[in-house]
Amino acid sequence: MKAARLSVVAGVALVGLALAGCTGGGSGGSSSGGDASQNLTGKGPITYVQGKDNSNVVRPLIEKWNSAHPDEKVTFKEQTDQADQQHDDLVQHFQAKDSNYDVVDVDVVWTGEFAAKGWLQPLTGDFKMDNSSLLAPTVKSGTYNGTQYAAPQTSDGGILYYRKDLVPTPPKTWDDMLKDCDIAKANGIGCYAGQFAQYEGLTVNVAEAINTNGGTIVGDDGKTVTVDSKEANAGLSRLVDGFKNGQIPAEAITYQEEQGRQAFEAGKLLFLRNWPYVYNLAKTDGSSTVKDTFGVAPLPGVSADKPGVSSLGGHNAAISVYSKHKATAFAFLKFLQSEETQKFFVTQGSLAPVLSSLYDDADLNTQLPYLSTLKTSIENAVPRPVSPFYPAITKAVQDNSYAALKGDKTVDQALKDMASAIQTASQG
Repeated sequence: MKAARLSVVAGVALVGLALAGCTGGGSGGSSSGGDASQNLTGKGPITYVQGKDNSNVVRPLIEKWNSAHPDEKVTFKEQTDQADQQHDDLVQHFQAKDSNYDVVDVDVVWTGEFAAKGWLQPLTGDFKMDNSSLLAPTVKSGTYNGTQYAAPQTSDGGILYYRKDLVPTPPKTWDDMLKDCDIAKANGIGCYAGQFAQYEGLTVNVAEAINTNGGTIVGDDGKTVTVDSKEANAGLSRLVDGFKNGQIPAEAITYQEEQGRQAFEAGKLLFLRNWPYVYNLAKTDGSSTVKDTFGVAPLPGVSADKPGVSSLGGHNAAISVYSKHKATAFAFLKFLQSEETQKFFVTQGSLAPVLSSLYDDADLNTQLPYLSTLKTSIENAVPRPVSPFYPAITKAVQDNSYAALKGDKTVDQALKDMASAIQTASQG
């Protein structure tokens, strides 16, 4: 079984996204007209564009498709493994109205930006997807202003890793987890860590804290600022207080995914919030000291009857409005969502499927014991803001929450400044 090396990229490796900005305009109009009404019945060869295929899942799938569709063959255009470079490449080709980028792999946080600029084909009418068997949050991640523009392809959600030799029953609430910090202290290890360095992972962790406490960053329209609220204050305060009280070790302010994983595997943490890719590595790494002593659980919530809210990771597939063979492109989207393809994603690449039924598959659960926990995470997940201004939103969240974690700003001031920065961006 391969480690999910791409889960980090799928989930949060968007550190350079803020640099890409929201400049450029493509057709500059709404995607409900213009190119979106053309070539709807076009069939023929298409190109599929995605980041580096490190897990070797794309090429075998395309070979299978091509053998069954000799007149509608798919060519794989492989991008780099850097999310910001993938984003910039798509923007450049959309702006050029390039008809050769037929189906594109879209990170869940790019949907709002690309849809607002009129670059993605609405999945309505004859292109309406059957979402009945999908995990609902994955569909929401491909939806902007009530219209679906991208088809869920792979997903991801945060889970809690814990030392079951020290804490036999994982905590269901944040407060219960903090009570267990006495156990960490007695054993001379850190209590809890997530991803708190100033990058996209910080946005994920802050959004999870805010959402778990009932707050939001922006409204459903992706523009209305909602982050300066008592609920958001309660969420960010949990993280700030954790650093202040030593329940989150000081060095965690530098942690991205890998630093946290390495600390947990070295036996230096009682609890770790991370993505599913850690599971296989913690079990198999030669340096892991916790191979047989860790468990997984849903993220802790505010109350015991409801788990914490994960930020949704993953990637979706979308059709370019400039494609000349949209009927073939749509058929390829359905192929990517088929049960056989989805099972291949998880068994070959450890990529979280979007089909709900696969999480209850007995054989898959034998191979991947974390699947049921991951299902709970994704079912309760909330996408990061689906907004055309996402690069500005994540920068505002990172800058101000990082200042609060370091003690350079109060939580009140951090949220006010965050709200102001997002408001400015949405009016720009």
